[in-house]
Amino acid sequence: MTLHAREINQDVRELGALLGEVLEAQTSTEAFETVETIRTSCIDYRRGDAETRDEVHRALNRLNPETQDIVARAFTTYFELINLAEERERVREIREGSEEGVLADSVEEAVRDLAERGADPEEFEQVLEDVLIQPTFTAHPTEARRKTVKAKLRSVARDIERLDERRLTEREQKRIERNLDAEVTSLWQTPQVRDRRPEVTDEALNVQWYLENVLFDVIDEVYDELEHTLEDVYDEDIDIDTLYEFRSWAGSDRDGNPFVTTEVTEETLERQRDTVLPLYRNKLKELSGVLSQDASNIATDALFNERLDRHKSRLPGIATEAEERYPDEPYRQKLRLMRESVIRVSDVRQGGYESDEELLTDLRVIADSLRENDAEVIAEAHVDPLIRKVETFGFNLASLDLRDHRKMHTDAIAESVEREGIDYAGMDEDERVEFLTEAIIQDNPVIDMEDTEGLSEDATRVLDRFRAAADWQNEFGIDAIDTYAISWCEEPSHALEVLFLADQVDIVDLPGYCGFDVVPLLESEYALSGARRIMGTLFENEAYSQALEARDNIQEIMLGYSDSNKENGFLAANWSLYNNQKRLADITDDYDVEMRLFHGRGGSISRGGGPMNDAMLALPNETVTGQIKFTEQGEAIAEKYANHDIAERNLEQMLNAQIRARKNAIEEPVEEIPDEWEEAMETASDAARNEYQDLLETDGFVEFFEQATPITVIENLNMGSRPASRSEDRSVEDLRAIPWVFSWTQARCIIPGWYSIATGLDAYLENGGDMETLQEMYENWPFFRTKLDNASLALARTDLEIAEEYADLADPELRERIYPRIVEEYEDTVEKVLEITGQDGLLSREWLQENLERRNPYVDPLNLLQVRLLKQSHRTDTERRTLRLTVQGIAAGMKNTG
Repeated sequence: MTLHAREINQDVRELGALLGEVLEAQTSTEAFETVETIRTSCIDYRRGDAETRDEVHRALNRLNPETQDIVARAFTTYFELINLAEERERVREIREGSEEGVLADSVEEAVRDLAERGADPEEFEQVLEDVLIQPTFTAHPTEARRKTVKAKLRSVARDIERLDERRLTEREQKRIERNLDAEVTSLWQTPQVRDRRPEVTDEALNVQWYLENVLFDVIDEVYDELEHTLEDVYDEDIDIDTLYEFRSWAGSDRDGNPFVTTEVTEETLERQRDTVLPLYRNKLKELSGVLSQDASNIATDALFNERLDRHKSRLPGIATEAEERYPDEPYRQKLRLMRESVIRVSDVRQGGYESDEELLTDLRVIADSLRENDAEVIAEAHVDPLIRKVETFGFNLASLDLRDHRKMHTDAIAESVEREGIDYAGMDEDERVEFLTEAIIQDNPVIDMEDTEGLSEDATRVLDRFRAAADWQNEFGIDAIDTYAISWCEEPSHALEVLFLADQVDIVDLPGYCGFDVVPLLESEYALSGARRIMGTLFENEAYSQALEARDNIQEIMLGYSDSNKENGFLAANWSLYNNQKRLADITDDYDVEMRLFHGRGGSISRGGGPMNDAMLALPNETVTGQIKFTEQGEAIAEKYANHDIAERNLEQMLNAQIRARKNAIEEPVEEIPDEWEEAMETASDAARNEYQDLLETDGFVEFFEQATPITVIENLNMGSRPASRSEDRSVEDLRAIPWVFSWTQARCIIPGWYSIATGLDAYLENGGDMETLQEMYENWPFFRTKLDNASLALARTDLEIAEEYADLADPELRERIYPRIVEEYEDTVEKVLEITGQDGLLSREWLQENLERRNPYVDPLNLLQVRLLKQSHRTDTERRTLRLTVQGIAAGMKNTG
């Protein structure tokens, strides 16, 4: 395939021109000229013409509500289209890089790297045996875009791709251009802002779309790339176990979301199964078209014949049909029976597969038979890819994790046992642990899980959910829903409570059986610093240790990046997470338990975001067991998985990093960090935490935050099914981390991604430290380098001139008390980061400079319009809709919600 010599600038120009034509045709020449005036003035301002900022203000002040809405729609739509152009450019870069040689961060690079480091086939096989990557899709923050809008944008993306990759006739070119015109016109006429909050089902369907339409197709391509590279490098077969498992919280995460009901979770499980089974049926039908071998030309072995005969006995009617249709074609007979068994998986009729393992066994037997008949090329091209799909997606498409707040379990147990005369609420921690342990070990029912009379609504929902979970495991298989995460877990009893409730419904039957991975979510500083106390108590607990043994002695522990950052600031939170990961590795090693860390990362830098492969390589060696799990959230899902090429590239980058990180950990099990570096981070972290918390505790800070950001608009924006706050209290502690970050990002003052770094580094330098040490840390310590690079991105995306417009919305006294402090810290942080990294400026990286130069002039008018609307105490319906639209447009322009 020959690529056209198109570049992103050409795509941007053409899409921008098309949008202008649609804008003028759908509104008026006057409206088009108004948008153009604002656009060109903002560009001129960014190029150094300071007087044009006043022109923009004057132009915005002249707008009536209807024209304001047009302006907001124009710039929002621009970003929707430009994001597609950037996506296309990423695909070009991937393909061009592949043609030029070994692509950086690819699977091939990882294989060749290990081979050059002396890894023989057995050592590489051991690394692969250890590796398991579990991306976990979450529904929050859900994308600001409507599902209808996303569908239209995918159509535009397909047309851009056709322009890029085909030698087109003039007629074809015109047809694509007409289609683009039609799609952009339809996009303009479609409301961008939701008129209702999405339901949990909508969010689950959104996640399902990426699994069904992208990942199902690309997963075997990653395996194929790995297999062929291993063959090229080592020239021998190396066993490859399952490397990826996809999981989801959409439809099953109840923490703070009362709309995640038992019915919704069950519907999600059913829908996912009903989605993946037809995909297998279609693939088996396609395979039947390929495996048309006649019995006279092949010799099927005894195992194949035995399984064929057994299958015929299970489905005699279908067997007769298959024999009549394919009298001398054994593979086709078998595949027809296999299709029927897939159809009957969830059917009351007999003959369906009991598990995906049965389907896998049949596929492997066919593949082996083909190889024995000198048709390995057919097995590799057609059967092996389907085996990889079934290994990855099973009969459930993705496993669901259950999650709820620890308080829900505590209160449910307290209410339930109170009816038996037991005062659980009045027990201290040691008494609770003793009570729960004894109840689990004795395995006698303590609670009548069916009797919810007299219980609160929350307690009833908890008991209902555990009863339903037992039914779900029976119907869909244990793998469908085998993990239970406890948010805000701070005591050993919080984990034992889940084990206790699971025991009441026979999900747990000790010793010997435990159907749940019980996952403590450590997110507060109290929980993180107390990790040894919490996990050590659990590992020594008789009931918990038996449950762990039943789960192959693998302990999954989730780390919360979001709330720890909101509580302590960027530098202190990341250092705490780094240290506590090492402590957790020490604890699990002491008790001979294998640890799987679950990183609760967000899409934004401040919530643990940034390139996942860099994050993997920056983890302490002690924590790299090979297994890793992490959340994929909100708009990050679309950015990584909406396009096939980008999704494959993303999966390859993860595997590259995990292979190399695991090899590093095997070679150096304990990462040796110079004492001076750790002391530098301790000093900087303590000072940074104090400065950050002091800012948040400044009198009037919450009021400033509410007045100088669009938080009140975001709380009412119909983005996700989950409420923005945990309660009605107006405090930073109560606010969820996502709207906290989202609000600062909208105001272009991204303090969650950098505030107090300079204060921390200054404290180190003032206490005998030196800049050369910090520069050495940046050069040689992946953890420090990654965090500083991420902070540099947040600094580059911060715009103090725009942020000042928002600060001016606040009470003058509050503004003068708080905003100058933010500005001073920003300027100091920029200075320190540049000196440490050796960069000339925040925009010294060419790709970042081009990206911001392309975006800033178009985000500015949305920000200025948003500020103008926020100033108004009373707004019409049109103005409220426009305000919400500016939030969406800025999110698209910044490519981040929270």
